[in-house]
Amino acid sequence: MDLRAKLKSTGLLQVIGNTPIMKIQSLSQMTGCEIFMKCENLNPGGTIKDRPALNMVVEAIVKGVLKPGMTIVEGTAGNTGIGLAMVGQALGHKVIVVMPKGMAPEKHKVLKLYGAEVVETEAVAYSDERHFFKVGKKIGQSSPDYWWANQFDNPDNYLSHYHSTAPEMYQQMDGRIDSVVVAAGSGGTAAGVSKYMKEKNANIKVIMPDPMGSGIVNYFKRGDFESDGSYTMTEGVGITRLVDNFRHIQQDRCYTIEDQKLTWLAMYLREKEGLVMGMSSMLNLSGAFNTALKGGEGQRIITFMCDGGERAISKMYNPEFLAEKKIDGSVLNEKEIKEIFQSI
Repeated sequence: MDLRAKLKSTGLLQVIGNTPIMKIQSLSQMTGCEIFMKCENLNPGGTIKDRPALNMVVEAIVKGVLKPGMTIVEGTAGNTGIGLAMVGQALGHKVIVVMPKGMAPEKHKVLKLYGAEVVETEAVAYSDERHFFKVGKKIGQSSPDYWWANQFDNPDNYLSHYHSTAPEMYQQMDGRIDSVVVAAGSGGTAAGVSKYMKEKNANIKVIMPDPMGSGIVNYFKRGDFESDGSYTMTEGVGITRLVDNFRHIQQDRCYTIEDQKLTWLAMYLREKEGLVMGMSSMLNLSGAFNTALKGGEGQRIITFMCDGGERAISKMYNPEFLAEKKIDGSVLNEKEIKEIFQSI
């Protein structure tokens, strides 16, 4: 067994990936389509970010840039940090995670469970030197004993999805895919999955829903990342600057979905199917629902359950938080929810 295979088969790391897909019954019946989610919440660290965390660390070890005793450093909204903390602990590396203030407290608790040191920064624009990425980079490059993971520009991020996530999806769907819906933060999932799918079948549409406050829609439409600065409760998705992963994304449609609409769909699915999921997962599913409504019956659409609802308890599923942000948490009926998502 070579070093790469040996590292990936260490303890719980061997069960990262090979996640199942699930059909969303209520939305499939409502649209006359088949809407699936790949259950990345079933990875051992609870999110899709386990995949790039494992691949980035393993490739760094194989290349000799991450040596025994070195500390892993990353700037993240939380889930990549959790993945790195889990992988790092399994392989004997300490981890420092730099996060902006305001992230869900559930993420802090999980990071500490995995022994990570958490450094909080102000939640500021990228132009500010206090931005979590810049602070993380400064720390990561401050010592020869630190390895800066740099998920945003590290090609082993998107390659993890190109070599594992996308082939799994394609096989599970028997190659019968009309659209893949994938929101972007670091761009790793969108880049790896879109590249693979377009190589397999250029007719597969890649749809990218974007949260409020992100600049991704403007990037694909005009070439800049200008943001309107709106508040978004969706963590780890959306960005206001160009990173290397984005250079590999091949998309057919990108558009904004408001927090209010995500919340209405989240409450509807909890009521109808007992489904609770994280905020980025709801953005993905909202995009898949809209794609089904726009394209008509008979489509086969797949997207990602990036993480579970336990990391959204303090926000999307918290009535006090929703009231503070003036977001309605009511459960709408089928007619209402359908009309809202047809209008996007």
